[in-house]
Amino acid sequence: MTHLAVMRRIRSWLVYPLVLLPPLALLAAAWWWGQEEKARDERFDRFITEASRRYQIDALLIRAVVWRESDFDPSALGLAGERGLMQVREPAAQEWADAERIENFRPTDLLDPRTNILAGSWYLARAISRWPDADRAEVFGLAEYNAGRTHARRWARDLPQPVAAAFIEQIDFPTTKQYILDILDRRELYRTEPELPVYRLLWGKVTGYWWRWQERRQIQRIKEAQD
Repeated sequence: MTHLAVMRRIRSWLVYPLVLLPPLALLAAAWWWGQEEKARDERFDRFITEASRRYQIDALLIRAVVWRESDFDPSALGLAGERGLMQVREPAAQEWADAERIENFRPTDLLDPRTNILAGSWYLARAISRWPDADRAEVFGLAEYNAGRTHARRWARDLPQPVAAAFIEQIDFPTTKQYILDILDRRELYRTEPELPVYRLLWGKVTGYWWRWQERRQIQRIKEAQD
């Protein structure tokens, strides 16, 4: 074999690592990030369990709401004054504090993970309890949690029976409709796959970011229309 042929073969061998290293590095980074995000998602489970027992609400539903509202970021702030993991607003939090007889409650307390999950779960449980005749009360409660009681009642007004499937069809806020479907899907995913695969986790992050951005756009449009 000539010297030139040897050099060509060596160059051809060097091509393989140069081609393979970038995708392998990307996969490794994605796996590492997914593991970090999975640990992050689970670190509030003890507060979710406490709230579930205290307010008689499905723990997996609470966890799905936390995922959808803030992506497990306890410092998340919304455009309409929402704070923390479950994006609770000050009036709702104050109602919770009054109901629990908590003195000296401050809005900044909502940035505490335990306080936020308790306040948000109480508010969601109350919303769900207002629909005792519904076939799936959590669907109506989620609509109320996201868009307010007035809109939830408007969407249910013309229904002969409070049936969740028909109710969802009446929702004329695309982000609220998707909000409910996302949370229900996420709860089912938590139920069927307790050890969430990394690729599902990463896809959930991407879609969650998209719909939270869409919600912010909707809120901004409403504010601009009011000005």
